[in-house]
Amino acid sequence: EAEEYESVLCVKPAVLVYRVPPRASNRGYRAAEWQLDQPAWSGRLRITAKGSTAFIKLEDKTSGELFAQAPVEQFPGIAVESVTDSSRYFVIRVEDGNGRRAFIGVGFVDRGDAFDFNVALQDHFKWVRQQSELARQDVEQGPKLDLGFKEGQTIKLNIANMKKKEGATGNSRPRPAGPGGLSLLPPPPGGKSSSGDRPSSLPPPAQLPGTPITDSLLSWPQPSAAPATDVWGDFAKASGSASNQAQGNTGWVQF
Repeated sequence: EAEEYESVLCVKPAVLVYRVPPRASNRGYRAAEWQLDQPAWSGRLRITAKGSTAFIKLEDKTSGELFAQAPVEQFPGIAVESVTDSSRYFVIRVEDGNGRRAFIGVGFVDRGDAFDFNVALQDHFKWVRQQSELARQDVEQGPKLDLGFKEGQTIKLNIANMKKKEGATGNSRPRPAGPGGLSLLPPPPGGKSSSGDRPSSLPPPAQLPGTPITDSLLSWPQPSAAPATDVWGDFAKASGSASNQAQGNTGWVQF
């Protein structure tokens, strides 16, 4: 893993440092209590970042020697607090590297410098939150599955077994072939295949799967029973008259 480098976020050439009296209550710091006309130190301010931590560094204007440093791991937070009576003054918590800490006041002559100081810290910790959110999403999503075919990869389908299973499940009987090789439907249940017999009445309509017979279907006119007459009567009469005509013409010459 590459070592984290330190980047510069903001540089302000003029900053004033004040001694901060102990806070008597939780109402916040007030710059009016600092003796603003008598700063304890003046110099240059730089804000740098290394990883997720920002560092407020107070340095000598000429030599660049470090006067004090305040590590900031969260903003807003206890490391940097605004005063209640001005936008140009802040209270920062400085550390000496040996575990000792102190609260000092810093102020800017120009209000725009104070604005830049505040925005530099906000932008840095906004970036920190975005990086943390992206890392969390990557962990939740995990590695993505690659379901595509690789180069040269093939699959095999056993079609023979599929046909065998389809043939085993199908128990349909072969339909009898009629004239010309046409398949004939089997006779309806309860009926006879002979054309000489005719049922006295048509069976009620069969209920199709998934199509229930509704009241409107039952109200349709149903076919009535065939009349109880000899269906061969006319044909017999015609045959009889033809035979009588043949008998009356006995004088015909047959070849």
